[in-house]
Amino acid sequence: MNKMNYGCEGLCVVISGGTSGIGLAAAQRFLADGARVYILGRSAERGAHALCYLEEQTGQQAVYISCDVTKQAECKSAVAKIAEQEGRPDWQLDILVNSAGFYREQRLEQLTEADFDAMMNVNVKGMMFLTQAALPYLRSKSSVVNIASDAAVSGNYGCALYCATKGAVVAFTRALALDLAPSVRVNCVCPADVDTPLLARQLADANGGYTLADVAAAYPLQRIAAAGEIAHVICSLAAPANSFMTGSVVTVDGGLTAG
Repeated sequence: MNKMNYGCEGLCVVISGGTSGIGLAAAQRFLADGARVYILGRSAERGAHALCYLEEQTGQQAVYISCDVTKQAECKSAVAKIAEQEGRPDWQLDILVNSAGFYREQRLEQLTEADFDAMMNVNVKGMMFLTQAALPYLRSKSSVVNIASDAAVSGNYGCALYCATKGAVVAFTRALALDLAPSVRVNCVCPADVDTPLLARQLADANGGYTLADVAAAYPLQRIAAAGEIAHVICSLAAPANSFMTGSVVTVDGGLTAG
């Protein structure tokens, strides 16, 4: 990872889904930039591995907080624990990254109520509840970055529910940007396929129906993204120098939606 200067030294950053994939890559970049980083996740084991990885890569220590973002009470508890650890009555959450996400390919005719609830809970409800819990600590010049998908802006085959949930992330971003202006900026990143455990599970579920090479061939750049490339955009959006950008939806998709 190339060393970048995002201007986040001393800022407090909270990242949901921070124990793997895009969230972990963002945590790495923010730590390297001198931020205080809290990563949220459901698995203490993955959290411990993530903390070790981050310290090895950056020489800095993050903090893991257990949190199932689909539970409103756990979102409130997680933010309260961070506030307690920060230990200042005037504590401000400078950057919130809503990166927790869930993907499954499933045609509408196969959809059950349980399937609907599982994906909506993580991709939409979790994002909204965590942001709600963070609201009292989002103050002047704070920034929220939500992670959606190229599927939110162009649709995709065989995953109508996933597309709907990520479309909701885009709509929520634009609405919240208006509600929280002028103090807090809210933006959204829409990545395409990224080299993460989420994609690895997707390919495994495909059971040979398509391969990584097939996925890469769909892109004008003829490859998928590295998690660090998406993390760079997240950090750039959240950076204090990017102070006139809010309500924006940024695609990072190797040209996939350009046509």
